[in-house]
Amino acid sequence: MKIGILISGRGSNMIAIVDAVKGGEVSGAEVVVVISDKAEAAGLEKARERGVETVVVERNGRTRKDHDAEIVSELKKRDVDLVCLAGYMRLLSPDFVQAFPHNIINIHPSLLPAFPGLNAQKRAFDAGVKITGCTVHYVDEYLDHGPVILQKEVNVSDSDTVETVSARILKQEHLLYVDALKKIAIAI
Repeated sequence: MKIGILISGRGSNMIAIVDAVKGGEVSGAEVVVVISDKAEAAGLEKARERGVETVVVERNGRTRKDHDAEIVSELKKRDVDLVCLAGYMRLLSPDFVQAFPHNIINIHPSLLPAFPGLNAQKRAFDAGVKITGCTVHYVDEYLDHGPVILQKEVNVSDSDTVETVSARILKQEHLLYVDALKKIAIAI
């Protein structure tokens, strides 16, 4: 299973995936490329340090469709089987989703369908929830939508802050994403 990872920032989930795959935790998998839409994404250097090829595909004023077409081309050149969104902060075009049907997954810092979109941890905290968490799901044409693969709950205590809850969610994201990949690898 050849994996391509899309990032926009620090790449902490990407690191968790690459390290797990290189460590043999995900049977029969290989991360073949990390692609960022931002040249300054800190995760690019972290991927290179781990021996993974990196590519930058900036938008440069193009339409989402044109930008996505270039990313799809880069993934197809490497025969990618599964696309992992790991802090990729753009909504994919329908053409992108159709290029990898049922083979794009994402991690989101809430228990979807609750709190889709940006600032999910803060919105959950501000809503006063006592349980939040993270979700790995298949990607479709809609924001933070698509069949759930796995979820992990995180308790919220009265002494928590948005920052402490976010940190605990992120720790679980790293574990959950790898567990989801193991599950997918078995099914392929």
